[in-house]
Amino acid sequence: MGPMRVGIIGLGNMGAGMAANLIKAGHDVTVYNRSRAKVDALAAAGARPAASVGEACSGDAVVTMLADDAAVSAVTFGPDGIVASAAPGTVHISSSTISVALAKRLLDAHDAAGSRFVSAPVFGRPEAAAAAALFVVAAGAQDAVESVTPVFDAIGQRTFVVSTDPSAANLVKLSGNFLIGSVIESLGEAMALVDRGGVDKHQYLDILTSTLFSAPVYRTYGNLIASEQFEPAGFAAPLGHKDIGLVLAAADELRVPLPIASLLRDRFLRLLAGGGERLDWSAVGSLAARDAAASDHSA
Repeated sequence: MGPMRVGIIGLGNMGAGMAANLIKAGHDVTVYNRSRAKVDALAAAGARPAASVGEACSGDAVVTMLADDAAVSAVTFGPDGIVASAAPGTVHISSSTISVALAKRLLDAHDAAGSRFVSAPVFGRPEAAAAAALFVVAAGAQDAVESVTPVFDAIGQRTFVVSTDPSAANLVKLSGNFLIGSVIESLGEAMALVDRGGVDKHQYLDILTSTLFSAPVYRTYGNLIASEQFEPAGFAAPLGHKDIGLVLAAADELRVPLPIASLLRDRFLRLLAGGGERLDWSAVGSLAARDAAASDHSA
């Protein structure tokens, strides 16, 4: 399969790296972003700038990488949006972390318009996006998914195709973010405990990741928590709060109790209420230590 014509809508922490890797892989890339600076940077690397959402929708595929349901809805359903502008057969690839309900609405709208829809959220932080090392979780009609495989190959290290129903990929992504949030909270609690008992947090993390917990999530988030390195945010705390809300909404619909997710929602609210809007979501892992320090003053 030769080079594809791909539009990218949303050039934030993740989308900019994805676009750069599509350009490097030899694809014909058109980029659109609300603020122009990111567009200009990629145009210098070989992308075509688009002045509107519609201009980014004339190729084989258009990728959206945006913050939330509202942003994805705005570019998809607006008068100059993807549904109105995409050519028949164009595949809309949604890589944003969105609700299961919106994924179902997107599929219905594209089916009615004669275009195609594939959900392909990704696991990996901005540095993984820049390095083309994302993990792609894709779902949609088999022929639609196969037709955009070169896009996934350019942005990621491995693609998992989970279903012909696009919303299943979104459910997998949300459940994964729920698990990362659970690790952040429990790591923060354990680190606060040993730190309080006089053990060095970095040595403790080395013990954990050298023995029982060698997974990347423990290394990445353990280092951020131990170093208290919560700015600049790779994934901002309000997005974590949003994702836990989406997990709980999906669980409501499917009648699956998620008691830890309910706890995490409260922990994110506590972080945001205390001024954590600009911090990385891993700052939830600092709350236990903060509470322990507060107890010093209450005697």
